[in-house]
Amino acid sequence: MDKFNWKFTIRFNMLILKIAGLWPKGNEVYKFNRYTIYSIFALNLFINGHNFFQAANILFVYTDLTALTAIIFVTVTDLLASVKVYYFVSNIGILKKLMVTLDGQLFQPRTLEQRSLVQPGLDSWKFTYVAFCVPVITTLILWAVFPIMDGSFREYRLPFSAWYPYNTKVSPLYELTYVYQIVSIWFLALTNVNMDTLIAALMMYVGTQCDILSDDVRNLGSRGVMEFNTKLLNCIDHHRNILSFAGNCNKFFDKIALGQFFTSSLSLALAMFQLTVVEPLSSEFYSLLFYVFSMTVQISLYCWFGNEVEIKVRNSG
Repeated sequence: MDKFNWKFTIRFNMLILKIAGLWPKGNEVYKFNRYTIYSIFALNLFINGHNFFQAANILFVYTDLTALTAIIFVTVTDLLASVKVYYFVSNIGILKKLMVTLDGQLFQPRTLEQRSLVQPGLDSWKFTYVAFCVPVITTLILWAVFPIMDGSFREYRLPFSAWYPYNTKVSPLYELTYVYQIVSIWFLALTNVNMDTLIAALMMYVGTQCDILSDDVRNLGSRGVMEFNTKLLNCIDHHRNILSFAGNCNKFFDKIALGQFFTSSLSLALAMFQLTVVEPLSSEFYSLLFYVFSMTVQISLYCWFGNEVEIKVRNSG
């Protein structure tokens, strides 16, 4: 039977992370090469640079509650993305070892029945990935076009309130800054989405390994005594490796998950307040609405797949 490719399901996820500078080639970590230089440039220009200019603007609007709230609810999420990128890059060695472990023979489904057994978990992740991307992309599109839709671009209004060390109300600086903000927020958001969904994929993989182990245990007595002993030892070894894999997953994303829950809760509260002060049924209103939905799905990712792991561990026990 052909080797099962666990990474095939998350191939698009890995591609986006590679474009973002977060996925060195193959099983390698960051080295002094062109990809690392590209990663440093892209991440600092489109994530840290965008966050700096937005955060700096707080100093100029802190006396205006509505304007301050409008800046903070997005800035908090964006700043978290910088923190997540930092921990993602710092722990890339752990992640690449997890990918190697996943490709190991011990984690392979051994029968066609086991392949069909793990398929619902893979399909669930793919559905969740699409369900997360749709509101995020919708939000990004609305953010990009609402100065055009409400005509405020004539007053040189940018999609996001930010401070820059030059006058953005003159051409072509206005147009260049507008494009920079849109490219930056797309880069930042898609990087954020794919980091979150990769973490969900890791939890999904733990759950599917529990399914394989449970199936192996159920079929221990299907052959003779000698094969029973061999299968039992394999199950014990597999169980130990699943625990090690899950432990390394926790090391990889525990701080990311902690920061995600804290900032998502704060951003949701601020976004809900912002919904009460913007014009109803305007493009800004809908962008906020989709933003709230996106943040809710983002938190649900961790809850749903974490709960799935707990259920499957309990059932396999």
